Amino acid sequence: MIRNPVLPGFHPDPSILRVGEDYYIATSTFEWCPGVQLHHSRDLVHWRPLGGILTDRRLLDLAGVPDSGGVWAPDLTYAHGLFHLVYGVVDTYASGYKDVRNYLVTAPSIDGPWSDPLPLPGRGFDAALFHDDGSTWLLGMVFDSRPGHGFSGIDIQLLEHGKPVGAPRTIFEGTVPLVEGPHLYRVDGWYYLMVAEGGTGYEHGVTVARSRDLFGPYEPDPDGPTMTARHDHTLALQKAGHGSLVRAQDGSWYMAHLAARPYTQRGRCVLGRETAIQRVEWVDGWPRVAGGVPAVEVPAPDLPPHPWPPQDQPWSTLRRPASPDWLTIDGGRIRIHGGQSPYGTRTPSLVGRPVTDLRCALEATMAFRPGSVHQAAGVTGYYNSRNWYFLCATTDGLELVVSDKGARTAHRVSHEVPGRVALRVEFDGPVVRFASDTGGGWQTVPVELDATVLSDEYADEFVDGLVRSFGFTGAFVGLWVHDLAGEGAVAEFDAVTYRAG
Repeated sequence: MIRNPVLPGFHPDPSILRVGEDYYIATSTFEWCPGVQLHHSRDLVHWRPLGGILTDRRLLDLAGVPDSGGVWAPDLTYAHGLFHLVYGVVDTYASGYKDVRNYLVTAPSIDGPWSDPLPLPGRGFDAALFHDDGSTWLLGMVFDSRPGHGFSGIDIQLLEHGKPVGAPRTIFEGTVPLVEGPHLYRVDGWYYLMVAEGGTGYEHGVTVARSRDLFGPYEPDPDGPTMTARHDHTLALQKAGHGSLVRAQDGSWYMAHLAARPYTQRGRCVLGRETAIQRVEWVDGWPRVAGGVPAVEVPAPDLPPHPWPPQDQPWSTLRRPASPDWLTIDGGRIRIHGGQSPYGTRTPSLVGRPVTDLRCALEATMAFRPGSVHQAAGVTGYYNSRNWYFLCATTDGLELVVSDKGARTAHRVSHEVPGRVALRVEFDGPVVRFASDTGGGWQTVPVELDATVLSDEYADEFVDGLVRSFGFTGAFVGLWVHDLAGEGAVAEFDAVTYRAG
């Protein structure tokens, strides 16, 4: 059986692909580097991380992008002996505007090397490719920034040698508001357009429409959404949507999609948007999920089981790629040169990994001696630049600093300034706790913090009906070093472990 989510924690907007016996899922990474996380499977049950595709500034520059900006909804395809990756970089999404630049890179192997990015039209986001009889077509949602407009349907345009040819044509306007995330397939003489509708929250869903002609008209499935959880608040997997299809070697079909697991019915989702897989059956010429709802367990394809050796989740870095000028990772030892303040969006020094379990902890032993009030280092439970918890060593001692929608408070833990200290951040369901050990055993900080502050829902902020900040990433745990004056602060971490349960 496939047990969902197959990729727990922050793994949204999955694009699934099979090449021979290998399955790949590419997911969004937003403001985190490397861009576009990749996972690999041979049986759709067991998945291993391959790391990120966009590993350096040649491929991706996230300096200055807003919280939950950056890389939205990648699309991974294979044609003409090459892997094709289309991705968008969102620089602005606030106050009714979307500044998006879409790019295409290719590689002969999933391991690269990846070509220099080719710019594509940026009329909206969620760009994708469709390869058909030797031709390549660019799909995307259209965003109209004029007041009162916004989401304006799905368009298609021919690409030749990576360049658009001719005018784009709108092929689908959706069945409910907010149509996005297009993927196109050709099966038995029909073109099937799979889209996400209803927004990426609790009204999210997957809709399929079909046509005999590439340019439509596209008729939606008369049975309604292919899959949604919007009508049943009791389902374990909520927000189900943004689907993409794959056909297994045995002829069975599956759909990868995003989903979320709130702590309470329609409550906050600390783990963010995760990747799940559903079995698809073809009924009367339509691809359908049983009951039209996401299931936690579904039958796997008839393939030999292929588990992988245990492997740690790769580290991610915030807004700038890992490079020796500020970061060295050698097994369990991590050396970090300090960066900007928590509210800086160009050169922060935060190394993190998604929270993948309701109960988990990150522990590390840190060697750090702050040289001025401009320096701090420690462990964090982090959502975005406005919402985070930070247990850190400063010139005043150990402090627990809290940022709640940008409002900062500090709790004094001790006046001692230890040169070496073990630190822990722990998620215990809806509670976050911190602890330290300077040699006499673990001492829990006597402050219990609300884990749901580090959630997608809490991060969403609107002013006068217009978005100020989105929450798309889920919570992270990590190691964080500040050096606001650029005075050369360095912290060294070892015995770094993440444990679940």
